Amino acid sequence: MNTAPDMPWRGIFVILATPFQEDSSLDMASLRRQVEYCVASGVQGVVGPANASEFGAMSDAEREDWIHVVADACAGRVPFVATTSGLNAKVAGDLSAWAVAQGADGIMAMPPYLLHPDAEGCYRYYAHLNDQVAKPIVIQNYMGPIGTPMSAALMGRMCRELDWVQYVKEETFPEPRQISATLAATGNACKGVFGGQGGVYIMDEFRRGACGNMPASQLSAQHVWLWKLLEAGDWDGARILYNRILPVIAFERLHGVAAYKEILYRRGIFSTTCSRKPGAVLDQQDLMELNEILALADPDLAR
Repeated sequence: MNTAPDMPWRGIFVILATPFQEDSSLDMASLRRQVEYCVASGVQGVVGPANASEFGAMSDAEREDWIHVVADACAGRVPFVATTSGLNAKVAGDLSAWAVAQGADGIMAMPPYLLHPDAEGCYRYYAHLNDQVAKPIVIQNYMGPIGTPMSAALMGRMCRELDWVQYVKEETFPEPRQISATLAATGNACKGVFGGQGGVYIMDEFRRGACGNMPASQLSAQHVWLWKLLEAGDWDGARILYNRILPVIAFERLHGVAAYKEILYRRGIFSTTCSRKPGAVLDQQDLMELNEILALADPDLAR
């Protein structure tokens, strides 16, 4: 069952990739198909446009169009967490308020990703976001150079003192141990800590008390089933499935958006594999390797 917007968030909240047409314009039809695929796969929520969505290569207007389309496509069926990271508090706060007005069920943000404020600056940034929205805020604790790693103590303070700061996406290293530290520091003031990094540490994260994971979307059905097995206490079954999809996750971590888009293209969801990230292409040897690992993880996609 999908998580209702007014229930505590738990499970697989996928990061949506951004589809582009051959002329590099946004492909909104493919974006809508991706939402449909994720909802049909049973995800508990969708998120973006985040790092895996190539948000840094999008204009402000494109980010707004993206958020509007996804909010409309979700139509309240699953929570939509709009990613609103900005160069400063004013920019991020304005986008956050706009996203909520479009129907986003919450927001996720990194601290300013060029200025890299100190601890007090990070606090003021999230305090401003807290004043702009009356929806859950997810702190994205991400490694540099894009992210500004924050201490567990700082995140605990924000969860206790800022009413809408309610979740953390922990992506600093070593991630599973950082999840333990963040949970210890935030206590009951935090509704949950999500893992990231494509789900590569999801087994350890679950054991340590993570409330879910935010992988990219192309293996939505597999990630959802893996989480169900963990929730059901079927550790052996979960380990078998995890080991089956792990080579795909490793491939994704090497090739990034090129891997996400190739798989979504093979599913018939994306019309192209185009990216705005330089070098985000797979050569023939890459595709040969992907075919072999998909033969185990999702045989219908192997060619």
